[in-house]
Amino acid sequence: MISVEGLTRRFGKTVAVDGLTVEIADGEVFGLLGPNGAGKTTTVRMLAGLIGVTSGRATVCGIEVTDRSAAPRLRGLVGVLPEEVGLYGDLTAAQTLDFFGRLHHLAPDVRAARIEELLNRLDLWDRRDMPASSLSKGLKQRLALARALVHDPPVVLLDEPTANLDPEVARTVREFLVDLRTRGHTVVINTHRLDEAERICDRVGILRTRLLRVGAPDQLRASMTGGRVTVDLEKVTDAVLEAAQALCGGAAGNGRAGGSADIRSHVGAVTSVDRSITAMLPLGASVADLVTAVVLAGGRVTGVTQGESLEDVYLQIVEERR
Repeated sequence: MISVEGLTRRFGKTVAVDGLTVEIADGEVFGLLGPNGAGKTTTVRMLAGLIGVTSGRATVCGIEVTDRSAAPRLRGLVGVLPEEVGLYGDLTAAQTLDFFGRLHHLAPDVRAARIEELLNRLDLWDRRDMPASSLSKGLKQRLALARALVHDPPVVLLDEPTANLDPEVARTVREFLVDLRTRGHTVVINTHRLDEAERICDRVGILRTRLLRVGAPDQLRASMTGGRVTVDLEKVTDAVLEAAQALCGGAAGNGRAGGSADIRSHVGAVTSVDRSITAMLPLGASVADLVTAVVLAGGRVTGVTQGESLEDVYLQIVEERR
């Protein structure tokens, strides 16, 4: 759906994006993470055809973003939520969506259906007749998101989609974005909210002018921590240790020292301390696999901790680049 190779953008002597190469699949939610000035917004603008490319290439829905003759077709296939919402203050919420629906040549009945659907989904229906200028920042953000989606584009490019939203409304927007994925839309999200990226993104790319790392959140954590997972239990038994060890590819055995309350032992990739076990998951094994194995062995799980958070991994990677 989105193919990028060596994409570079310079502003004078300043390199904003340097040799970006990435493939984003149909129906994937891809998160771009990075500090301010890392090139995230510039990347989205290039993919949307809003600014030019210094060098390299990118295709979106098979269209070269540098092909100016194809720009109208590209705009019809892409929905963009910019960093600044840029609404027309005199238009009501419904009029805003109607105006942009007309720009995308939607038939009147299709336009009306999309307006009602989006305003309801984003909890704006009761405010449909309010001028955009009278809406709060959070409501304006939701209206701008609806505007980006009014023509039901297959690709959606979002710059900080939950900025200015309270936790309840941010959750509504996240659920909406996950629903877009189930409908087959490809979504690219620029965000500073790493917990949000971890919840909704299939993969993330950490950008600091250059793309530093790409992968699923679990894969990135594993790359920095060796796939370490700690499972807290009511009681550590031999059966639990054997099940965990079997999953991690070692010989099953009694991994406990003695049987005292202070258990500290190591069997291959599994260790146990008091009422918890720590496993180094092999490639291809997930946290869910480990928890399932422990439960099937009779373990009663009270908590799970997976190595480091995505925020920890992000900070390590960005510091390495610095």
